[in-house]
Amino acid sequence: MTDPIKAQRTTVTIGSLEVDGFQLPDGSYRMSQTQVAKCVAKDESNARKFLSSKAIKRLLGESYTPGKNERIEVDSSSQTRGQTRFNSYSLEETVAFWLWEAYRGNSEALALCMALMIETLERRFDNSFGVTRTEAEYNQILSERVRQLEQDLRILGDAYAIEDDIKQENQYLKQVLRESGIDPWGLPDSGE
Repeated sequence: MTDPIKAQRTTVTIGSLEVDGFQLPDGSYRMSQTQVAKCVAKDESNARKFLSSKAIKRLLGESYTPGKNERIEVDSSSQTRGQTRFNSYSLEETVAFWLWEAYRGNSEALALCMALMIETLERRFDNSFGVTRTEAEYNQILSERVRQLEQDLRILGDAYAIEDDIKQENQYLKQVLRESGIDPWGLPDSGE
């Protein structure tokens, strides 16, 4: 029997979110499957099913082979709270799940992905222009950006809902006209 993989735990701040982050002995990072899902308002079962879906292969390439939902043990010498084992998600799997959820219309995932992508570009521009910000400043900006994007997406969603209602009503009225023998696109009868 092989020894379990042991990870170091830390708290990682992503805007207004705080998640447990883990570092494996090889230096790679992991998040817990449960927290990956909660970050975009989904249940853990959604994240678990995603690892065996065709979608992850499309996003990460056909050569991608998921670990068997790798269960990681937390190094107890550094642990002060929480579980001793967790189902792990690599950062690559995390981003793929969040993007997939955004693609499927999850507004929390879309706002988070957009805000993180903007921050990534912003950090590169800051670096090129010599702008220095603290992690707290980046997290504050990210939190505000996610909040604003979520609000904008709700408004946008409501706008599309109104258009859908109008379209549905329009279809209904055309059907009523047709059933009454009137061509909705026909020219009016001149009465001659």
